[in-house]
Amino acid sequence: MATTSRLGHQDIRIGTIARIGDGADYIRQILPHGFECFQLFAWQHLPPVDMGEYAKQVNDVIGDLAIVSSIGMFGNPLQDEQTVKDWETSIKSCKLFGCNIVAGFAGALEDRSVPDNLAKFTEVWTPLVKLAEDEGVKIAFENCDMGGTWNRPSWNIAHAPASWEMIFNAISSDHLGLEWEPCHQMNSLIDPLPQLKKWIKKVYHVHGKDATVFWDVIKEKGIRGGEQFVYHRTPGFGDTNWTDVISILRQNGYTGCIDIEGWHDPVYKDDLEMTGQVFSMNYLKQCRGGTFIPNPK
Repeated sequence: MATTSRLGHQDIRIGTIARIGDGADYIRQILPHGFECFQLFAWQHLPPVDMGEYAKQVNDVIGDLAIVSSIGMFGNPLQDEQTVKDWETSIKSCKLFGCNIVAGFAGALEDRSVPDNLAKFTEVWTPLVKLAEDEGVKIAFENCDMGGTWNRPSWNIAHAPASWEMIFNAISSDHLGLEWEPCHQMNSLIDPLPQLKKWIKKVYHVHGKDATVFWDVIKEKGIRGGEQFVYHRTPGFGDTNWTDVISILRQNGYTGCIDIEGWHDPVYKDDLEMTGQVFSMNYLKQCRGGTFIPNPK
């Protein structure tokens, strides 16, 4: 579990995400860059790995240099029974990695509106939340809309504040919350900072992903003119002041991790992927306050 000590700024750690299918060797290669935590994630389904053996390998690699912040399970549990089973496995596996968060999409029945998804959502997630409560695990819903809308959601109904209200009313539990990031809010033209202040008590994990909004495109051509008006960015290259984000997190008692979600930046990609991620890590550490300086006694 993440320590809550301010010593060395370890109350909020800065890390990145690592695909479970890439094994512990990927983490071994990038750990020396200074990442302090890792979200271990799978897309749609868990790969065919022994989670116990994988956890042993990861724990051996990171030692006391980093922690596992969470497991990421990014599939559609409202339409895919295997994704539900993989959520169960992920929840039960948390203790192997010393973490207590599983993050991912809430899922969506894509042929109906968000409100019309609530019955299926409650059916699927009630037992998963109960399992999480029994295991001492928190579930954190990622905010990405996956290209869906209110009337035709794609993969994930937990993509708007109005849907969060519905979800948390449908299943009331301290073990159910959000995996938040500025990017998805800005993609919907929402100011992320007031939203963070409002929802902070439900924020269990933070993805380090930002956005750049091209207001000139919006003002001249609107959002339906066929021209991209917002780009996902790695923190440090987008519009968000992450010093403000971290200040809000700290002022409200957040003691978790910010894990950079790479592989989205339109500039720092391909051969520049890790260059961008390491720059972002160092930028976020500066936003956290730079090098920790102990007070004089």
